[in-house]
Amino acid sequence: MNQKIKAVLDNILNAFESGDIPEAVAVASFPIANIPSSQWSFTNRTIQFINGTGDSRGYRQWLSAGRQVNKGSNAIYILVPCFKKLKDEDMEEEKKSLTFFKAMPVFRVEDTSGEPLDYQNIELPELPLLERAYSWGIDVKAVPGNYRYYGYFAPDRREIALATNSEKTFFHELSHAADHIIKGHLKPGQNPLQEITAELSAQALARIAGRNSEDTTGNSYRYIKRYAEQIKMSPHKACIKVLSDCQKILNLVLHGKADSIQSLRKVA
Repeated sequence: MNQKIKAVLDNILNAFESGDIPEAVAVASFPIANIPSSQWSFTNRTIQFINGTGDSRGYRQWLSAGRQVNKGSNAIYILVPCFKKLKDEDMEEEKKSLTFFKAMPVFRVEDTSGEPLDYQNIELPELPLLERAYSWGIDVKAVPGNYRYYGYFAPDRREIALATNSEKTFFHELSHAADHIIKGHLKPGQNPLQEITAELSAQALARIAGRNSEDTTGNSYRYIKRYAEQIKMSPHKACIKVLSDCQKILNLVLHGKADSIQSLRKVA
């Protein structure tokens, strides 16, 4: 097996072991629109997220976008299928057969400089409790929306990404971050109880610390109901089940007090 292809596959396997794959799958499922990688295969979008970016392109593609790959930057590799044309006298149409994959080098937007891209002009509003995330060593950044997801918290990257200026969405991801600090880890993927905990905590924070007049109660109820159904519980019972975790999250977010100082040090 080609060593570069083996390295790509090993990278994916390592992500499975570390628990990063569910997070990568969630983001790769709904790529940013209007950039080259949005047309890539699901596997290649997952590869780029594992490598810490949502936008990567070939060297010439970056040049055409008015950007230059920074000196000394290392490429990441995606898998490109190679086909062989098949045709004989019995075939009415020419067909293609997959023969092998090759590893193609691309570079992350974080490793380029030059003309700003359209989505880099997005700015976050002044969000309540933003300084709490910063105090935990967590970066908060704006990302382009695509109408399918509005934000995520990436524990290993210490990053909250927001595709909306909704305070409640920020509170939801901040609650995930607090939950991670308190427990030392989060279960991979969209765990129902974790999602219910984050949404209920976000609604509480919206009432305590929020400044805008946006009423998202109905959306939160539907969100909680959807996840409660997955564990065969009513929304009310599911919320009761996570109240203790919500209390710990609110205490940490509002007062900076964690039950486990050791877990706080893992993130800070």
